[in-house]
This record gives sequence, C-alpha cells and structure tokens, in this order.
Amino acid sequence: MAERFTARAVIALVTDDFVDGATDEGRADGFPDRGAGRPGPARADGPLGWAGYDEARARAAGRTGEEESVVHGTARVGGRECVLLAFEFGFLGGSLGRAAGDRLVAAYRTARERRLPLVSLVATGGSRMQEGMVALTQLQRVAAETVRLREAGVPHVAVLRDPSTGGGWATVGAGADVVLALPDAQVAFAGSRVRPPEADPAAYTAEDQWRHGHVDALVAPADLRETLARWLRLLAPDPAGPEPVSGPAPAPPPGALTDAGAPRTGWEAVTRARGASRPRAGAYLDAYFEERAALRGDRAGGADPGVECGFGRHEGRAVAYAAQKGTATRPAGFRTVARLVELAGRLGIPVLTLIDTPGAANDAEAERAGAGPAIAAAFAAIAAARTPVTSLLIGEGGSGGALALAVPGNTWTTPDGYFSVIAPELAAAILKRAPDEAPATAEQLRLRPQDLVELGCARGIVPPSP
Repeated sequence: MAERFTARAVIALVTDDFVDGATDEGRADGFPDRGAGRPGPARADGPLGWAGYDEARARAAGRTGEEESVVHGTARVGGRECVLLAFEFGFLGGSLGRAAGDRLVAAYRTARERRLPLVSLVATGGSRMQEGMVALTQLQRVAAETVRLREAGVPHVAVLRDPSTGGGWATVGAGADVVLALPDAQVAFAGSRVRPPEADPAAYTAEDQWRHGHVDALVAPADLRETLARWLRLLAPDPAGPEPVSGPAPAPPPGALTDAGAPRTGWEAVTRARGASRPRAGAYLDAYFEERAALRGDRAGGADPGVECGFGRHEGRAVAYAAQKGTATRPAGFRTVARLVELAGRLGIPVLTLIDTPGAANDAEAERAGAGPAIAAAFAAIAAARTPVTSLLIGEGGSGGALALAVPGNTWTTPDGYFSVIAPELAAAILKRAPDEAPATAEQLRLRPQDLVELGCARGIVPPSP
C-alpha cells in the first residue's frame, strides 16, 4: 500500500511555497447554472438532516486541522506558479460534498481566470453519503469546470494518491490532461467495499491503470516535485517569456542522424530503412529535445509500446511529439497520437511526428480493438490540428499506418526512409509475381526519398544534423 500523505504533507512535498485559497471561497457561489445541488440555507446535519453529520464533521476537523476535505490555493512548483488543490483523506475519507465542491470550483475558476496550470493531488473515497444526491451532483460541477478549463487552454496535471476512487477519480483525476500516480496506490472507480468479491485485486491498482493506458506515469514520492515541475515547464509557457504574435510557428524537422546519400534503387531504400543499425526514434528524440516527458495510453484501455507520445523542449520552446518506434502500430498507438494532437492544439503547442512503421498491426486482436476506427482517429486529428504539424519519415513508411501520422504539405524525409502504398513483397504477391521479383517491384513503386520529393509527397530530404 502506498504511503498516505495528509493534504498539507503532500503540498509541502511538491511545492516551493503555498498560499491557502480558503479565504477566496466567497468569490464563486459554485452554482452558476440551474440544477440540483444549488446552495440553500444552511441546516443542521446537512441537506438531508443526517443525524450526527455535524458532529462527524467536527471530529474530522479536530483530527485533521481542516474544515473540509479539499484544500486549495496558489503555489510554486519548481519556480512555476500554479493553482493547486489537495484532498484530505482524513476528513471523512476525502469525500465530496457541497462545500468540497465549492472549493474545487474555486480552484478550477482561479486557474482559468488567471491562466495558471492546475495541479490536483487526489485522495478520495468518492461522494459523501450524508449529503445524498447533493453530494453526487458535485461531479457535474467538476465536469463543467473541466470543460471550461480545456476551452481556455489551461493545462491540468493530476497526481493520484492512495486511495483515488469513485467520482473524484472519474472527474478530477481522470479528467486531467496528464495523470500521474504514486506506486501501489489504490486507483479505481469502485472502492474497496463495493467491489465484487471475486474481482481481481490487481485491477484496482495504479500499476494496472498504467498498464492499460489510464495513467501516464508512476512516480515515487521523492521524484514527484521534479516530475511536476517538468510537466509545468513543458505544458505552461513561461509567464516571463514573450507573447506569441500569431500562434505557434511549426517545429523545424530534425536533421538526419546519418550522412548517407540518397539510395540508388528502391530496394536499397527498403533494406536501408529496415537495417538494424539505422537510427531509430529514440535517437532522434534525444538529439532534438533538451528535456521531454511522455504520455502513456489512449484512455480507452490500451497502450502501445511502439509509439511514444509526449512533450519536449526544443531550443527553449515546447513541442509535442508522436514517434513510431519501428514496430507495427497498434490501435492504442493511433488513439494515443490523436489524444496528443488534440491536447497540443488546446494548449497552443506545435506538433512533431516521426514516422517509422512497417504498417498498422493486422492481427485478429488489432482488428477487434478497432484498427480501422483508430487509424481514422489519427488521420482526423492530424487533419483537424489546431496547431502546426511537422512530420519526418525516419525509416519505414508502410501504407496507411504510416501515412496517418504524416501531415500534408509539411512532411520531410531522411535518406534512410521510404514510403510506399504497400510493402514491395506484398505488392509482388498481390500481382502474382515470384518472391524474387520484390526488388523490381520496389523500383516500380517509386518509394525512395528522392522519388517522394519528386512526386510531391515530401517537401525535401533533411540534411545531416550538425
């Protein structure tokens, strides 16, 4: 089981300083729209008149020193200002009631109005039974504020502590742009007392959520401050920096990591791209970025280790990246690319894609996981990108599985790449040619880097990196 930090202890763990925002709660009534849960006159034992509720709150306050299950305010993490909220699990299990909802709304609104990133340190058992449906409707309030925060282009990073369950996980936690979790934390929609008795306990852990693409990274407490600081540097622009005049400029394509000339034949292009010694995506990302942090998963139950997506810093500015790593791309990989491009668009960050795949995975599992819809999602995300996209072919460009990451009009290639409507061997087989005719078929396909430029499918061949 993960260590259970109090709200104040975890705030001290990750921040340089913290200013409590409790005195600002009156600035928002929290219910700007009509609907259930609108604040009314205070009454004994809460909105349901639940006997003993006031006494339970008083005891919780005495134990924790807090007046509610949520603490919020402004803070600095690694020198970057942010709005921070933390759940106090010792206060009635970190549960959400009307007053806790008021504090969450105040935190989200402050982040939006001041254009400061939001950091949420989650530890909650869910909605507060003693307030009934009034408590449950706080989830609608959080959802509405999440939408407004996204529309404003303000990033949200959540940290899942032990436990993070119920509506708090399903709104504040899972609704964040980047989701981090402490190792061994209990993370699930179903709390420990409401699960089927035969359920696999591993499914309710941070580790399992990470494996299935719902958590971006597992972070030890000792590394949490620096990890949060890195994400804030990458997702939120430096307030001391210059304001962009007309939106972000496209990311420049990386230079080639080999000085080989263009291949003489189509088959040479294919064998070079498939060569074991050819530089891969990791080498290009290492050379291009001063620092970077990776997202993980499609938020739909899948993660593809053959695609790395994330944000990095190149020559002092943030660039989002999606990089194929030479394997057949699985549906979760395409959906993760779509997730990245959409997030980068909301935050005003340009995108770099690195193309290197023999094609989309075509096994039965991939088909059942929605290969076609996932590829469509990646194509659509690139086509609808709200910020400039730059694409670089660094190896194999196998059919639609590769083209889904290529942006029209700003795709470049290294001398080590090839792009083809289909692999030469498969083209030969479809044409009922002998296997030894694959090299001649490669020549007919005109798939070399210089052919791609001549055909208008690539802007140019990038020179070697300095």
